[in-house]
Amino acid sequence: MPVGQWNSSKIVFDKGHVEHWLNGEKVIEFTAWDDAWTKLKTEGKWKDFPDYGSAKKGRIALQDHGNKVYFKNIIIREL
Repeated sequence: MPVGQWNSSKIVFDKGHVEHWLNGEKVIEFTAWDDAWTKLKTEGKWKDFPDYGSAKKGRIALQDHGNKVYFKNIIIREL
């Protein structure tokens, strides 16, 4: 979306199966903690952070990538 307009995002995490939807379009789908996920994690930008993504419960963090970001209407539902 252009600057000044809101995006709509939905993340579905169901027993390790993850889908991320952005403005009604699925942008990524993967299975957390499987061999393919572990390979990507250990070879990618998180390779120096061995505990990254290993928690199976805990707090939720909202992340930006260096730009000003705003969040609204956050809803968390248990599946």
